[in-house]
Amino acid sequence: MEEAASRRRARGGGGAARRAERTAVSIETAKYIERNIPNFEVLNEEALQIIEENAETVLAEIGVNFVECPHALELWREAGADIDGERVRIPRGLARELIKTAPSQYTQHARNPEKSVVIGGNNLVLAPVYGPPFVRDLHGGRRYATIDDFQKFVKLGYMSKWLHHSGGTVCEPTDVPVNKRHLDMLHAHMTLSDKPFMGSVTEPSRAQDTVDMCGVLFGDEFVQNNAVTTSLININSPLTFDPIMVGALDVYAKNGQGCIISPFIVGGAMAPVSVAGTLTQVLAEVLAGVAYSQLVQKGSKVIFGAFVTSIDMNSGAPTFGTPEASNILYGAGQLARRLNLPFRSGGSLCGSKLPDAQAAYETANTLNAALLGGVNFMLHACGWLEGGLVASFEKFVLDADQLGVLHHIAKGVDVSETGQAMDAIAEVGPGGHYLGCAHTQANFKDAFWRSNVLDYKPFETWDEEGARDSQVLAAERVQKLLSDYTKPAIDPAIEEALNEFVTKKKAAEPDAFI
Repeated sequence: MEEAASRRRARGGGGAARRAERTAVSIETAKYIERNIPNFEVLNEEALQIIEENAETVLAEIGVNFVECPHALELWREAGADIDGERVRIPRGLARELIKTAPSQYTQHARNPEKSVVIGGNNLVLAPVYGPPFVRDLHGGRRYATIDDFQKFVKLGYMSKWLHHSGGTVCEPTDVPVNKRHLDMLHAHMTLSDKPFMGSVTEPSRAQDTVDMCGVLFGDEFVQNNAVTTSLININSPLTFDPIMVGALDVYAKNGQGCIISPFIVGGAMAPVSVAGTLTQVLAEVLAGVAYSQLVQKGSKVIFGAFVTSIDMNSGAPTFGTPEASNILYGAGQLARRLNLPFRSGGSLCGSKLPDAQAAYETANTLNAALLGGVNFMLHACGWLEGGLVASFEKFVLDADQLGVLHHIAKGVDVSETGQAMDAIAEVGPGGHYLGCAHTQANFKDAFWRSNVLDYKPFETWDEEGARDSQVLAAERVQKLLSDYTKPAIDPAIEEALNEFVTKKKAAEPDAFI
């Protein structure tokens, strides 16, 4: 009897273990994408040479402004550029020569080493929306973002399988003073997630705070020898570098951290209306920015950035997911690869006010263009709404779910013995079906990408369950992810040191909201 009872307990324990496995919260992060597909290229060799020659003309004859940056002007003067006030004219070939010391790829380390990412080569790293002052959800509508919203987005990013990076200013927490909110944002990324993250660029001292907090998290020596942040340095297009962005770039370059050198262009407003004209300006601005980073510190880790939208000539509003924007993305990718630099572009860009059909179409156009165009670092990969003014909780999880599609497309076509499936074809033969064959049984779990948000149920079931649309399903997914969230483990001494750093920094100066 005792033996039988033991066997029953063993069976019961096994069943309990299986039930626990089925109900356990699984926090899985897919490795960054390694493309096994070719890049889509729209420019032939003649077109590329024309754009490159025109960009050199812009640098040599028109020049770029470094506003209120005397130290930058001095570095350029020493390098052989012509300085006229704040205008820097760069002789032909000088910028190209300077950028040769920039690495073609680099590793950004996460505090969880398994989640570190390699930026460059055939890789694609996906990071969430960046910068919106507003948030939106199904129940609260559109409102100014708070630090609570920010923390929720960091948790969602941590819980999202297909998202490799925690991002930076996922939304702007307007309830925290401007001069202190970067501390709370960094603290959230460092403690609520163990994925890589971005640093502050809104003031050079805040960039230094980022480096110092990274020193607490990773150790000062490790930070000085490894990239633990990749931060966004926007060029004030057209052809202008401002002291805030240049100052932040100085800090990160001197401390060995990665930077995206990115023009911020709305075609027709900050660049010409033509694709070739815009690409010329993009290339000129990036050449100047990347070259400057190498003047600050040879070997600085930088990414060729291209954030480009077009404009609606009736309303003046930016437009997204357009064919012109895709062609600029494809062309910029070609130019970046010719310079042997990592490339940033793309995202879940849209102009829609809601996560609706417009948002889905425009987002899908941009996501697919970024995958095919050879993007290495995709900022705004999920959550972007209303031209970047809004971070949407529902769109965040809808987009994050769709990022799985990019992973599967990037794999290419499996032509191994398993992929050929000749055994399945032989087993089933004419007139049969494949549902029960050995090949299907062995591979069905991983054969197809599966959505965690979208509805594929029969109409009757969908109707009985409330006829929920995608936004409602996404809202439910947001709540499930947040309720399932478990904070990743962190050394208590490190967390205490981070808390102390933030507390002391906040106490050192009065609050400022402008």
